[in-house]
Amino acid sequence: MTDLSIVLRSLRVRAFSTSVVIALVAISAGLLLAILSLRTAGERAFERGTGNAHLLVSRDGSPLVSVLNGLFYANPPKAPIDAAKLAEIRGSFPWSMFVPMAVGDSYRSFPVVATVPDFFTKFEPVAGEPWVFAEGRPFERSFEIVLGSAVARETGLRMGAKLVVTHGSGKSREGADEHAHVHEEYEFTVVGILAPTGAPHDRALFSDLDSSWILHAHDRFEREGQHKTVTAADLTDEDRVVTGVLLRLPSRDGSAPPALVSQYDRMRRDGSITVAIPANEVQRLFDIVASIDVLFIAMAAATLLSSGVAILLSMVNSMHERRRQVAILRVLGASRGRIFWLVLTESTMVGLVGAAIGVALCAIVLFFVTTWMREAHGIVIAPELDARSAILVAMGTTALAALAGLVPSIQAYRTSVARNLRPIG
Repeated sequence: MTDLSIVLRSLRVRAFSTSVVIALVAISAGLLLAILSLRTAGERAFERGTGNAHLLVSRDGSPLVSVLNGLFYANPPKAPIDAAKLAEIRGSFPWSMFVPMAVGDSYRSFPVVATVPDFFTKFEPVAGEPWVFAEGRPFERSFEIVLGSAVARETGLRMGAKLVVTHGSGKSREGADEHAHVHEEYEFTVVGILAPTGAPHDRALFSDLDSSWILHAHDRFEREGQHKTVTAADLTDEDRVVTGVLLRLPSRDGSAPPALVSQYDRMRRDGSITVAIPANEVQRLFDIVASIDVLFIAMAAATLLSSGVAILLSMVNSMHERRRQVAILRVLGASRGRIFWLVLTESTMVGLVGAAIGVALCAIVLFFVTTWMREAHGIVIAPELDARSAILVAMGTTALAALAGLVPSIQAYRTSVARNLRPIG
């Protein structure tokens, strides 16, 4: 009988306890590897979602909130930019991209983004990857609307479908937003469906600014006691407000131009607006949560350490029952050194099998997390199961299991043959 067959037979005899310990090792190793993979992938996903805008101007409370609301649609911005300030920003520099947006309406809780045609021609949802229409075309006139890929998939809306939007973020007058109400007076027609971008824009609908302004003007006329069908001709500067502006400076190779810093500093001195460099704010966000990442990694490492303790306790407890087996092996010619390595190999094998299962478990977890983030938030996290990280985690887990096996191996080495071969009873 070979040493390997002896080890495998010993593991089979204690199948239940061995399976439990292997499962604990696998979960611990898989969790640690998943956290390491998701940490980097999450940062890449958020950087991807900022698109090709150099600057984002709004009146949110901070640049980070501005980016989360304006590009990731976390919440509708509260304070609008009026027509006069919008014109001032437009004329302050020869922008290569000037895309105003108004976010605040919704359809079945999906944000409706009112913007201009340049949104589809000059703004790229992912830098270097322009918009692609799976069906139809961009909006060309008022009350035409374009669907993000996730909206089309989850609502079942198709080309030519009619819909009405909710003015506000709630679904009805009884919704979470006390100002929310459905504008049944104005129907939108679906004229385009976008291909997936892997950005939060997949979960949004897009219409022209006049449509949004008309909805707001309709509310204004109702408050004044006038009930009429509002058109673009009825709009005033009071109605022509936006919640954010995406800006891009001229550049030859697509990289950040030298004038970006000076324009950013100039606009920051205007206390009436909030200016953000989207890529920098995403980096700030991950700097803020860096300490939480360390905490999660520490927790995963502690769980992995506990699996090593579980191996130690499992094998130490089993050694009392296996002393007679060890004594018989000694009588059959096995040396103390061979017994030592048999037990050490057994614990190492538990760690190795657990690590292998943990890597597979990590791949499964990453798949489900990626799918959930894409469908729930429109954020594509593409974690790569880095071979180097997987090897290091597997080696560390196996080494920890071997270390845990030292104590029971020493116990087996010291087992007395004479004492443990006495007749039972």
